[in-house]
Amino acid sequence: MPRRVLFPLLAALVAVAAVAVFVFTREEGPRAAVFAGEPTSAQYAVIDTSALDPRPLTEAEVFGPSTVELAAGGVTMTRDTVAVLADCAEAVWGVEAAGCTQALRASYSSADRTVAGQFLIFNLTDGRAADALVSELGAHGFVRQAGAFDASRSRAQARALGHFVTVSWVGPVGQGTADLAYPQIALDGLGRSVVSARVIAAT
Repeated sequence: MPRRVLFPLLAALVAVAAVAVFVFTREEGPRAAVFAGEPTSAQYAVIDTSALDPRPLTEAEVFGPSTVELAAGGVTMTRDTVAVLADCAEAVWGVEAAGCTQALRASYSSADRTVAGQFLIFNLTDGRAADALVSELGAHGFVRQAGAFDASRSRAQARALGHFVTVSWVGPVGQGTADLAYPQIALDGLGRSVVSARVIAAT
């Protein structure tokens, strides 16, 4: 077989093999049954890049004393654990959090233990990277599950807020039914609060 045919053929076979290896060996995990993603907006233009907002997130800033209990609609979610992840890859599966420099996560549960969930915030280079991560979470992999809830009946909200991405994910515990709306609002509100403080500091 002529080299001008052989070499392109071998290259194509290598590419196909690489794709096959990725498809059949990539790590998979649970996803939210219901997912909503939202891109960043002009409201967060003053913190659209990490150059405009270079200060790293801290555990105290995101998960201070005021976030031990988060309430909405008469439902209180109490914080169980906090993790500051050294590598953003530790927070996701099936996606690459390109441009991510930090990921912080906390798990929460309701007072009656019928609902559990988690909140994550990612620090990325800019709004384009944040939008890309939200899109990837909606289409491919997802964040790793840290709370003990039923992912098959769960719901998640991901938001790009300037160069940050927040993810609130809640689900029922056990076989019973639970209203997930207010628990998710409570966790989602944490992200808005943290990022709004950054916006105020930058103006």
